Amino acid sequence: MQIDDVDQRIIASLVADARASYSEIGEKVSLSAPAVKRRVDRLRAAGVIRGFTAVVDPAAVGWTTEAFVELYCTGRTTPAQLTVATRRHPEVVGAYTVSGEADALVHLRAADIAHLEQALERLRAEPFVTSTRSMIVLSRLVDAPNVVPAPH
Repeated sequence: MQIDDVDQRIIASLVADARASYSEIGEKVSLSAPAVKRRVDRLRAAGVIRGFTAVVDPAAVGWTTEAFVELYCTGRTTPAQLTVATRRHPEVVGAYTVSGEADALVHLRAADIAHLEQALERLRAEPFVTSTRSMIVLSRLVDAPNVVPAPH
C-alpha cells in the first residue's frame, strides 16, 4: 500500500490523539471529514492502523516497577512458542526476539519488587527457559509509544 504525506499526517494525528474527530483531523490535513474517514478506513483495511487504544499511565494503576529480562532458551524454541508463553503473563508489556547471546528480551512491569520477583519466577518456569538475566529500570528517559516517522 502506498502511503502519502497526507496519510502520514493523519496517522500522526491519530497517534497524538486517537479520540480526535475526523473533522478535527481534516482541519490539520486540509481535507473534509468524509475524506479523512475514507483514508482512515483504507489504512485500517490495509493493516496500517491496527486499532485504537487508551494509553494508561502505569503509575496511576500502581505498576511502577519495571525490568528488562534476557531469556536464554533451549535450542529449538521458536518465536511462536515465545509469543504464546509470554502472553500468559500479565506483567509482560513487550517481548522481542533479538540478536546477540539472548534469545529474547522481555519487558516486565509490576507493582513492586516482590511482584516483579514473582513474575520473574513464573517466566523462568516456562519449560524452554534455561536461564535469564534481568535489568531493573531505575528511570525512564524517553517514553514515546507509537512513534510515527515525520512526513518527508
